[in-house]
Amino acid sequence: MSVEIDPAGFGAGRIGALTVLYDEGCPLCRTARRWLAGRAQLVPLEFVPAGSPQARQRFPGLDPAATLRDLTVIADNGLVYVSDGAWLACLWALADYRGLAERLSTPALLPTARQVIAAAAAVRQATRPDDYGDGCDDRCR
Repeated sequence: MSVEIDPAGFGAGRIGALTVLYDEGCPLCRTARRWLAGRAQLVPLEFVPAGSPQARQRFPGLDPAATLRDLTVIADNGLVYVSDGAWLACLWALADYRGLAERLSTPALLPTARQVIAAAAAVRQATRPDDYGDGCDDRCR
């Protein structure tokens, strides 16, 4: 599932913080987390390992296996962004990348953004040990 960024909704101040569920077992995900955390944020990003006890406790309605397969971002107002919508939400939260996120979410550029995100997902899949089995490892049980 992907969600189109709504600049008017974000700009109206309806989102004050984002929680990013990331795969801490994935080198690409850890690098992306460090990169995001190191940038100036207009909207605070909190990072929680996907499938962790903390993630399961805070977001009991989310499937832990699904959050390990696809980047998942939860806004403080309850909106959930998955996959390309999650990546765009993360960029949107950054001071120097909000404009880029808004441009990438337009109908003209969203297909290209999805291709780039799919390529990153393919690299992630190729570089991460295959310990998901049925879509999740022991962290989700």
